[in-house]
Amino acid sequence: MTDIAIGGAKRARRGYSFDEVAIVPSRRTRDPQAVSTTWTIDAYRFDTPILAAPMDSVVSPRTAVTLAGLGVLAVLNLEGLWGRYEDPEPLLQEISRLDPAAVTPRMQELYSAKPVDADLVVARIAELKAAGVTVAVATSPQGAARLAPLASSTGADIVVIRGTTVSAEHVSSTEEPLNLKQFIHELDVPVIVGGCSTHQAALHLMRTGAAGVLVGFGGGASHTTSDVIGIRVPMATAVADVAAARRDYLDESGGRYVHVIADGSMGRSGDIVKAFACGADAAMVGSVFARATDAPGRGAHWGAEAWHPHLPRGERHVMAPVGTLAEVVAGPSRSADGTMNIVGALRKAMATTGYSDPKEFQRVEMVVTA
Repeated sequence: MTDIAIGGAKRARRGYSFDEVAIVPSRRTRDPQAVSTTWTIDAYRFDTPILAAPMDSVVSPRTAVTLAGLGVLAVLNLEGLWGRYEDPEPLLQEISRLDPAAVTPRMQELYSAKPVDADLVVARIAELKAAGVTVAVATSPQGAARLAPLASSTGADIVVIRGTTVSAEHVSSTEEPLNLKQFIHELDVPVIVGGCSTHQAALHLMRTGAAGVLVGFGGGASHTTSDVIGIRVPMATAVADVAAARRDYLDESGGRYVHVIADGSMGRSGDIVKAFACGADAAMVGSVFARATDAPGRGAHWGAEAWHPHLPRGERHVMAPVGTLAEVVAGPSRSADGTMNIVGALRKAMATTGYSDPKEFQRVEMVVTA
């Protein structure tokens, strides 16, 4: 890829967002009912390749069970309100109604007032286990050493270590950094880790033994990482680069396949479809579900970046409600803006281009529209 000169001392390469690329129809089409959307990671099989992001506005124990019934893997944030408060419902309602000027300080207060409670973590996992669903939980890299082994030993099926940017080579002068490779090896469950956005960073994460890597910084609609610390990689380029790392690691490891999971910047079904076209195996979305009338955030949406105690890099957004979680996932849709029936949209896109499943769909032709 040709570098572009920013100035005399700095060169850069062109990156593309999902808005700047499009999918090209092929010579073959098929019936949408003849298309498969199933996704398998490790020993777990799901009817859709969609994950609900570990955000308090999106996933609660109740919505995790609801989404599981729709074929979606919902990831519960152990460091969120559900891991700190016995009954967070009044707090979720309060956050949804706060004046914009007061919301960030109040969220910082609520999330720091109580530490993560190990007994509550065990209780949440037990509640999901009793419901008979695949239990996926998330922790930050900072909380992983404490919470991931606890979650694994008490019934969690999948652990997600999710941060704005996660590396396999963290350097710290104040505390012992997490040795991801050793840590993942010692856990008895598959681990998904991220975010990352470059070929090299993804390759290093794949070498740790992760079952999947998250691409992007998460919380696309609600985070302000670019505004605060200037870091951003357009998602179409990021997903395609990490997909190339997956191919290279497959050769390097002698056949070990690591799943590429797009995370963030997918506010509508068209963005989700383009993520698969760029090479993703699955998509982790937040704002899409936050618009549901039965979402925990009650129309408000925020991620973990929004309540960071020292440097918030996210905002609470108020979303216009569109329908129930069931309608958001599987329709029927009552709008033409890509906010409902996201799985139907993926089926239609694959059928229109002649592909039978998301893995095949990664080969679809694309064009740059910018």
